[in-house]
Amino acid sequence: MSQAPLAYRPDIEQPSADEQTTIDGIVQGMTEQSRTVEKREHHAVRASHAKSTALVTGTLEIHDSLPPELAQGLFASPGTHPVAVRFAQGPGERLGDRVSTHRGMSIKVFDVPGERLPGHHTDTQDFVLASGTTFPSGTAEGFLRDGSVIGKSAGLPEVAKSAVASAARNFNRLLHAFGTESAKADFFGHPFSHPLAEPYYSQAPVRFGGYVAKIGAFPASAAQAGLKDWRLDPKADEDGFRHAAVDLFRTNEIVFELKAQLWTDEQTQPIEDASVEWSEEESPYRTIATIRFPAQDAYSADRQRFFDEEMTFRPAHSLAEHRPLGSVMRARLQVYAALSDFRHRENGIPAVDPAGIGDIPR
Repeated sequence: MSQAPLAYRPDIEQPSADEQTTIDGIVQGMTEQSRTVEKREHHAVRASHAKSTALVTGTLEIHDSLPPELAQGLFASPGTHPVAVRFAQGPGERLGDRVSTHRGMSIKVFDVPGERLPGHHTDTQDFVLASGTTFPSGTAEGFLRDGSVIGKSAGLPEVAKSAVASAARNFNRLLHAFGTESAKADFFGHPFSHPLAEPYYSQAPVRFGGYVAKIGAFPASAAQAGLKDWRLDPKADEDGFRHAAVDLFRTNEIVFELKAQLWTDEQTQPIEDASVEWSEEESPYRTIATIRFPAQDAYSADRQRFFDEEMTFRPAHSLAEHRPLGSVMRARLQVYAALSDFRHRENGIPAVDPAGIGDIPR
């Protein structure tokens, strides 16, 4: 049974005394990982979600007559906003698709008025989503611990990473037979499913105007529904996820329903631990907007350079009313900026947070 949402309060966040030291450690560790990858690829890439699969533009349509608890922040007034969205694979290196891990969907909404977080200077709102309802590390401290393991693996050959991903997938298949699943195993070994046929989640909470919510984007077109059982053969195509996504966008309208899961229970839905699943029985995901992508060229050369080399997506690109919350999100506010600065400095390419949809190449 769903419960009434709880109001946002500043004191729902409880940072640890040594959190800044932890965040500094995350930045250092992930920068070292990026240096290792840069030496191998002779180019600095994103420290996570480096390999893009589709780079698209469309619209976000905020629904009419939302109930008061959903008509919050960006979603307080019905209307249509342009969006730019980057779909990508999870690793912080451009691996072949036989290393199928978690995926990302980064959304930049344009023409968004309102008070912004400090340092954010354009009328945009970013939602950085990933496959999986939770973030396996849970806290910044866990992020530092798990990130050190990932960082040490950066120098391993791709065949070893493929073996780890395969073992993680097989482990989850075994767990699935018993009615459960490991979020950490899925992080390292995601099924070879179509990147446009699955949902994406904020994993950690954000402020939702006067409330708090997790955000999800759920596939909603007939073309996507028909891909439920699609699986890539990575032996046939090491870039198969990209080719499959681009092929689908070429001739189909692609649709995602954007939904909010409101915070309803302080005990079972902790703000500071993103590894805890929020029960959908207590608080279901409820539709707040529809994202529509018309048929388009989802991977032109100009667009690929702009999205992958210049444009930034960050949790810190946010309205104050959608401020990221909790340990992992507070870390991301700093880590994304530091790693982006490293990447753009190493490549000699200025970072861009585009002010309008007209800045996006066709």
